[in-house]
Amino acid sequence: MRDGTDERDCVIALDVGGTSMKAALLDRDLKALHTVRRATPRRWGPDAVIAEIVAVLRDLERNASTREFTVRGAGVVVPGIVDEDTRTAVYSANLGWRDLPLAAFLEATSGLPVALGHDVRAGGIAECRLGAARGAQDVWFVPIGTGISAAVFCDGRPVRARGYAGELGHVVVEPGGEPCACGARGCLETVASAHAVASAYSARSGRQADGAAAVAAMLAQGDPDARAVWDRAVEALAAALTTATTLFAPEVVVLGGGLAEAGGLLLDPLRVALARRLTFQRRPELVLAELGDMAGCLGAGLAAWQAAGSGASPQHPPRTLPVTAS
Repeated sequence: MRDGTDERDCVIALDVGGTSMKAALLDRDLKALHTVRRATPRRWGPDAVIAEIVAVLRDLERNASTREFTVRGAGVVVPGIVDEDTRTAVYSANLGWRDLPLAAFLEATSGLPVALGHDVRAGGIAECRLGAARGAQDVWFVPIGTGISAAVFCDGRPVRARGYAGELGHVVVEPGGEPCACGARGCLETVASAHAVASAYSARSGRQADGAAAVAAMLAQGDPDARAVWDRAVEALAAALTTATTLFAPEVVVLGGGLAEAGGLLLDPLRVALARRLTFQRRPELVLAELGDMAGCLGAGLAAWQAAGSGASPQHPPRTLPVTAS
């Protein structure tokens, strides 16, 4: 027994992505007792996604029961615009819902208390508590994958703005440029997302690129088309981060997602490009995320424990969670 919390207590943490769901039973030390990965059935519509979320919650609660653990609650984080105050999934283009009272629905169907959050903000909270931004107060967490978003922290607190804050991917970096899914043109996502980098390389070279990682590999081999596409993406990221730095003065910018897996191929030129643009601003430290694709899940676990009235207290910050089930 610690601080009134039974050692056999746990929470469910669920990170719902556009492609896959990552979930875990987490004890108070954020140790994974059991983990699950499943495909997100978004092509079958929002009702199918919600049904799968409920199924995962029930499966994990049953697993906890067989282990003689008690589930104190669940943390569920989703993409799009999320209003934590009203516990509403306001909008998600990928998952097809709008103004959905998701937390209340999940509580009614699962019987569990549910803390609803935003996937990127949850990942940012985990990186601040457990990962690359430990000890920092002013942080931007920027995952660069199929899209680009950001979690913003000022003076140690997340900036939410009813769920609308942090849409870095929709800062216009090329006015009049490529059309974006949001309806604007020249957004950062159209230039520097992993999808945009791969698509731009294929269009420029006439050779199909299987994702941004393939472009990074060709860049390392000296491919001139890969160099042109990569340099354009780096300059776009530097332009957007210059705006972020001027307005919010982060001390640390944590880069995650698929594009950040390129490591120094991204970080080194981005540091140079950002430094070239900054004058009087506080210069942020650019670092790579440490928690990998489990950051959102760990952030969901932190939210669940907080909602249960017993904060998580990891003895050793986890870097990854093993997959023990599918």
